[in-house]
Amino acid sequence: MTTASWSSMARKWAVALTGLGLALFLLLHLAGNLLLLVGPDEFDQYAHDLVSNPFVYVAEAGLLLFFLLHAYNALVHVMRGKAARPVGYVKKRQAGDSGRKSLASTTMALSGLAILLFVPLHVAKFKFGVFGEPAPRPDGMRNLAALVTETFQKPGWVAFYVVMMILVATHLSHGVSSAFQSLGIAHPRWACWDRAIRRFGWLYAALIGAGFVLIPLAIFLGLAH
Repeated sequence: MTTASWSSMARKWAVALTGLGLALFLLLHLAGNLLLLVGPDEFDQYAHDLVSNPFVYVAEAGLLLFFLLHAYNALVHVMRGKAARPVGYVKKRQAGDSGRKSLASTTMALSGLAILLFVPLHVAKFKFGVFGEPAPRPDGMRNLAALVTETFQKPGWVAFYVVMMILVATHLSHGVSSAFQSLGIAHPRWACWDRAIRRFGWLYAALIGAGFVLIPLAIFLGLAH
């Protein structure tokens, strides 16, 4: 195998491993965020305990590194793929169950770019309170539940977050199964196992997407506490 081939394979592994790590983080992040539907006190206590843990800075640094590595290696992979095939296909079509080409797979670069732009905005708004911060709670904890509630009482923010979470789910629906294929865990030659991995990716994406969409909609419709 040539040096270029090893480099390409290493980049695909990096995209796959960091992607799976970020997908797992989304599940954990969703579990914590769903406490908003239990009650503001429970959510604020969870958020307070999280930021009070000294290891959170190590976790955040690792998460940032994963995010940057994933975005960089994916971008380089796409750019090199386009350079290797400067003339596009005359006609594109989606494959059936025997193929992996789908709307999600053909828009991975676009959905990835949207997510890359969205994440800094999300962090600025909810982690750092750049766009406005409610007064602290009487017990001194950050009033994060109030910030989220105030945000999702505005239809523009709700629509924006719902669209972004749909894009996240779309990205995951192909990305999860594609990561397993890049790592050699799934392969079209193993038809049943390959289909199972793809269906797992779709279900995982649907779970993440539905969970994150539920939160702003429940708050906007007055169904949350």
